[in-house]
Amino acid sequence: MEEVETRELRYFVTLAEELHFGRAAQRLGIAQPPLSRAIRQLERRLGVTLVERTSRSARLTAAGEVLLHEGRLALEAVAAATRRAQRAGCPQARLVLVTKPGGDSGLLPAILADYEAQPGAVPVEIVFGTRERAAMLRDGRADVGLLHSPQDDLTGLDAEELLTQHQVVLLPERHPLAQRASVCLADLDGETMPRWPGMPGGNGTGPLVRDISQLMQLIVVGRTVAVVPESVRGYLHSGLVCRPVPDAPAATTVLAWSPQCRSRQVAAFVRAASTAAHRRIP
Repeated sequence: MEEVETRELRYFVTLAEELHFGRAAQRLGIAQPPLSRAIRQLERRLGVTLVERTSRSARLTAAGEVLLHEGRLALEAVAAATRRAQRAGCPQARLVLVTKPGGDSGLLPAILADYEAQPGAVPVEIVFGTRERAAMLRDGRADVGLLHSPQDDLTGLDAEELLTQHQVVLLPERHPLAQRASVCLADLDGETMPRWPGMPGGNGTGPLVRDISQLMQLIVVGRTVAVVPESVRGYLHSGLVCRPVPDAPAATTVLAWSPQCRSRQVAAFVRAASTAAHRRIP
């Protein structure tokens, strides 16, 4: 069997995401006939049918579904290898950390202090994001990330659990539930919950929220309520209250990184994070 070219794989993944040759060609910046020829060539290389074509659309076969999943991982690995090699060759070494604003459970200052005290530590660049934190680790845009389990998809990543917390609900102080000592999930049925970019399953129907400050302001004005890890108490604005939600699943803050990473700096950062988290745990 002939080896598959990266270009062919990228063409196929784009087509599989669009399920339409015209839209896929437009995304790729090419004409439709070259895309069709590339997909047929890929099918000949593999000896299987990947796409069932109709006059108006395309549908993946079972083989196509498998190649879509594996192909994405392969393209991410190629991109990650390129970015890590470029960063390793840069005269000014740095470590890129991605985290959600307010999503470090209060651990980040201690982690940075412990890491920077180690011999050979390099400057840490902090990138704030909500939607693509795990993807940034997989494709090499970031070296380490502070994520949350089970809320974030950790597939394909190594991770160190740092801190597990109960969850609380943030409410405007005039909300009827603000008078309760605690709130159950059933009490929140019908409440407007925020939407977080890229959050799989269980996302809300309320306003799109990108950081903790925006979330708190929206709660103060009565546009939403939110169930969040209890460490958010340290960021409370006036006009807000938080109440325990005993039946909400616990949220675990984890430090994640790519298993393909062989960086000594990443290993040192993982050790620093683990040390800082152990000091925090009573």
